Amino acid sequence: MKKLPIIIAVSVVPFVVSCTAQHSGIKPTVITETVVHDTDDPAIWINPENASKSMIIGTDKDTDGGLYAFDLSGKIFNKVSGLKRPNNVDIEYGFMLNGKKTDIAAVTERETNTVKLYSLPDLKEVGKFTVFDGETERGPMGISMYKNPVTGEIDVIVGRKSGPADGYLWQYKLSEKDGKITGEVIRKFGRYSGLKEIESIAVDDELGYIYYSDEQFAVHQYYADPAKGNDELLVFGKGDFKSDLEGISIYPTSAQTGYILVSNQQKDTFNVYLREDPAKGRIAEIPVSTSESDGSEVTNINLGPQFPKGMLVAMSNGRVFHFYDWRIVEERIKAAQEAGK
Repeated sequence: MKKLPIIIAVSVVPFVVSCTAQHSGIKPTVITETVVHDTDDPAIWINPENASKSMIIGTDKDTDGGLYAFDLSGKIFNKVSGLKRPNNVDIEYGFMLNGKKTDIAAVTERETNTVKLYSLPDLKEVGKFTVFDGETERGPMGISMYKNPVTGEIDVIVGRKSGPADGYLWQYKLSEKDGKITGEVIRKFGRYSGLKEIESIAVDDELGYIYYSDEQFAVHQYYADPAKGNDELLVFGKGDFKSDLEGISIYPTSAQTGYILVSNQQKDTFNVYLREDPAKGRIAEIPVSTSESDGSEVTNINLGPQFPKGMLVAMSNGRVFHFYDWRIVEERIKAAQEAGK
């Protein structure tokens, strides 16, 4: 989850709602236009000057795949084509490139064992670097970015299709070289159950934690700052999922509190945990209208009348993404908490 530090209030023209749900879960406010092959993972870029001009970017996973940009009504208005199986995407704000603060998106390109970087909002390629060099098992899939709140350093954390029981994830420090962004490995960490794979990774910049989904096992928690060590802090969610646990999204309600949402892929629900104490266990299970959601993202920024408390974006079968009004998600969470008292 990445967000700007200030909640932005805006006034925007109401969007056209287009949604036909096939399940009994909550209904999306918007369903995007379709991509060519297979949607996989979204990220949300908040426009600092006008939140109504914010955009959702998402991967189209295929040998001839792409990275798509959607407006808040779900319309495609920009794309990068010809990527070799782009898998996951994440964004971060304010990388200093050529003397200018630049917001960037990082995408795993699985068939070339590469991370590609794009400036936002124009989606211009501004760098790339190979990952898991020297390893037999490479195939990058999951990705997330971490901005150290003290130093301003931006790192990329990358997972792969398969890997060792420990040291499954690698962390790369981003830097500028000859006007382009490159990455240098600074850390190898992360336990792996061996049951399936690790794809979804999320970073809570403010609290300084990395979370990742060890599919068919549980969610792992580590410190995001390598200086704090590689000890595993917590494993949670065991037994809470039908099969695969996938997309992780973090919704802050204050500087210290909020929710962690994890896709219960084969059940078409999201399991919810407390951001401040996920060890307390699942506090809610929210049924959604997405089909087998693989990737997701959330923001608490005011995006206008349809999304005044932000939105949850979830990938769905059908080559689309669903945009959910956070108010509806929050109502379900609070109802479940009340029922559990």
